[in-house]
Amino acid sequence: MDKKEFRVLIKYCFLKEINTVEAKTWLDVEFPDTAPGKSTIKDWYAKFRRGEMSTEYDERSGRPKGVVIVENIKKNHKMILNDDINISNETVHISFTNI
Repeated sequence: MDKKEFRVLIKYCFLKEINTVEAKTWLDVEFPDTAPGKSTIKDWYAKFRRGEMSTEYDERSGRPKGVVIVENIKKNHKMILNDDINISNETVHISFTNI
């Protein structure tokens, strides 16, 4: 069962006025290996109490997880070189820019 289907079941429990402990117990009995955690159920109940009745995840702002920034790669490379062989930042910079 996927996350979307579990969210629908959690919403069902909420609408039936089943508390979070009973909802967790029921989901654990019915889906012992895949039931969502207690905190997940509590988080969805809190959303439903606020009137957010959609079971879809909201879009999040900010940078996606998969973004790679070349500047950060270079900075990390310099830090690693500096730490590993104990040379100055200036020497690392000169060596790295000549590559």
